[in-house]
Amino acid sequence: MQIGNTKILTVDEVRAERDKLLAQGKKLVFTNGCFDILHVGHITLLEQCREFGDKVVIGVNSDASVNKLKGPARPVVGENERARVLAALGSTDAVIIFDEPTPLELIRSVRPDVLVKGGDYTTATIVGADDVVTWGGRVEIVPTVTGASTTNTIRKMSANQ
Repeated sequence: MQIGNTKILTVDEVRAERDKLLAQGKKLVFTNGCFDILHVGHITLLEQCREFGDKVVIGVNSDASVNKLKGPARPVVGENERARVLAALGSTDAVIIFDEPTPLELIRSVRPDVLVKGGDYTTATIVGADDVVTWGGRVEIVPTVTGASTTNTIRKMSANQ
């Protein structure tokens, strides 16, 4: 899904790639999150996303969105850096930064075949799950890695000062 020399794409670019995948009978996988201070839990989620389809798209909350969700001290890492780090991973085919508090409009626009979230969610709490099922897709929930979270990393860093 790389366009030019970047995997950080616009919604329109991902939709065009999704249409190509559909024509080839391939599956687009989508997950989303803040991905502030990348950790083993994030990596595990993204590796498992790869198992559910052919191309993996990650929706990354913008700085403004993270700030509203997590509070004034977050994000620790800016949106462009978070997107670039995620784009550098082999498990990632495309990254889209979004400003909304939830990825619902992005999910509806990209129309993934598989929507993936971590085990701290249930199908009922996953934004966009109903939409994905409506167009024939599926929702996958993968186990979380115990203790792996950005909040825990920040706590450890603060305790060591």
